[in-house]
Amino acid sequence: AYSSQDQAPRSSFLSQYSTSNTNTNMKISHTAALALAASLSSNASAFSINTAGRSFISRASSSVFQKSHVFPSSLSRSTPRLNSGLNMFFGNLFGAAAAMGPPIDYTALDFPGPELGAAAKEGRFLVTSEREPNLSIATFAGGCFWGLELAYQRVPGVVYTAVGYSQGPEENPTYNQVCSGATGHTEAVAVYYDPNEVTYEQLLDTFFDRVNPTTVNGQGNDYGKQYRTGVYFHTKEQEEIARARFEQEQRQYKKRIATELLEAKPFWPAEKYHQQYLEKGGRMGNPQSAAKGATDTIRCYG
Repeated sequence: AYSSQDQAPRSSFLSQYSTSNTNTNMKISHTAALALAASLSSNASAFSINTAGRSFISRASSSVFQKSHVFPSSLSRSTPRLNSGLNMFFGNLFGAAAAMGPPIDYTALDFPGPELGAAAKEGRFLVTSEREPNLSIATFAGGCFWGLELAYQRVPGVVYTAVGYSQGPEENPTYNQVCSGATGHTEAVAVYYDPNEVTYEQLLDTFFDRVNPTTVNGQGNDYGKQYRTGVYFHTKEQEEIARARFEQEQRQYKKRIATELLEAKPFWPAEKYHQQYLEKGGRMGNPQSAAKGATDTIRCYG
């Protein structure tokens, strides 16, 4: 019912047919765009490519993104997965390094990265921590994941956080792939919390205090499908609480809420350098407080 995809602007592949990257001096000409469009069938699904802050929206054949399905155990959710077709497509178009990026070693991440990565590889999302089953898990997307993670780090009762990529079908996504806007993932934060110390309602308070839920595909200065906002429930109880809260929030806005409210999908942890990024100093090497109850203004990029 609440989906940014319903309101996302639609434009044809040829409406904006060129993109450039000043770092790589890469350009796609009108002729090349026409040739690419002609090679794709009309049975299309939207994807966007962002390069050096510019983007174009195109339609790509499902034959390019070959889909397969896994049938996990009763504790798992069956989710469509994309095979190497996507990587091959972008590898051919932009070069293998741009398409793939270095693979992420989930075992090398701090907790809870390893268990989140292991579950995602099996097509599962976790409801509670496998290592610490007293901790429940919630997933939120609020634009760039750095600032949202720090906001949750500060909440009493939140024990662990991890940033990563969720709600997309591609396996083992990397930052480069997600930034292209083509994988379907959004930047998200997994929140491990003790329900005896903090409620799911209070986690939603933090979310809605931080985002403008009427903004489609972005927050602040960050725009693109990978920056769409979302609340992704792990249990029926979370869903019921969230739906009631969405109805309450909608009454405060004339515009329709664009924030997604969907069941969680496998959560793929991001690269290690993204984890607790602002607490560690961010871009400017100036650490920000993650102390419980801290109220310092969060500098989104450090």
